[in-house]
Amino acid sequence: MEKYTFTIPNISCGHCVMAIKNELTEIEGIINVDGDPDLKTVTVEWEVPVTRDLIIETLKEINYPASS
Repeated sequence: MEKYTFTIPNISCGHCVMAIKNELTEIEGIINVDGDPDLKTVTVEWEVPVTRDLIIETLKEINYPASS
């Protein structure tokens, strides 16, 4: 299992975090998604076949690109 905290400047509220969580949890292999709108971060836990690049690409597609 892997875990990473992504910084997402477009997060402005809890609804943004929920939108990201809803999209990412639809991907098979995503175990957990937690976010903090104040810090503008989302922490994702995943396992194979998910990759960090897949998560970054998905975040771009849903208009919440990660800055790190």
